[in-house]
Amino acid sequence: MADAQRVEIGFEGGQVVSARLSDSDLADLRKRVEKGGWYDLKTEDGMLAVYLGKVAFLRIDSGEHRVGFSPGD
Repeated sequence: MADAQRVEIGFEGGQVVSARLSDSDLADLRKRVEKGGWYDLKTEDGMLAVYLGKVAFLRIDSGEHRVGFSPGD
């Protein structure tokens, strides 16, 4: 998955799962969350079975990596 980006899947109750997904897998996941039910998510580390009815949020890494201090700090 050369174009993979980090995604955090947050669930009701506070649990969070982090995975690296391709753009197409992320787009599919976002569509499927609206429908709910079980979904087998293909990640870089293998298959992840997710119950989408309990997903509270998706946090998608912006890709902006910062090192050091910003001028305002």
